[in-house]
Amino acid sequence: MELLTPAIGLLFWMALVFGILVFFLKKFAWKPILSSLKEREESIESALRLAEETRAEMAKLKSDNDKILAEARAERDKMIRDAKNITDKMVADAKDKAVLEGNRIIADAREAIQQEKTAMVAQMKKDMASFSIEIAEKVIRRELADKKSQEELVSSLISDAKLN
Repeated sequence: MELLTPAIGLLFWMALVFGILVFFLKKFAWKPILSSLKEREESIESALRLAEETRAEMAKLKSDNDKILAEARAERDKMIRDAKNITDKMVADAKDKAVLEGNRIIADAREAIQQEKTAMVAQMKKDMASFSIEIAEKVIRRELADKKSQEELVSSLISDAKLN
């Protein structure tokens, strides 16, 4: 039981050794230990600040990246819309041009047909006149072969002329 109740002399020497140990520790060890702890604490705080700044910068970069992506998408959509509008306009212009060209070709064809028709009618009239003259010439030669038929023809022409 002696271990549970130490003697006063033992307590005195233990307290003296403990005081000397505390004195030496305070004089030589506390300052370096506390300064190294303080440096460590400052480096940890610095690292945390740097991490927070980096996190904030990353968030800013991400938002900038998102903004740039949104702008790029908007520009792409605008370019697609513009290209579609240009394509639609080109198609509409081509259709209009084709319709105008088709109408011009049809008008030219109708004019050519009309000219051909006029030329054909004129040729037919000329041919008919030529045939009529030939027929009339042959009829007149046959009918006017004698004097009496000539007189009858002249008198019939005179009577027809008076009627008109």
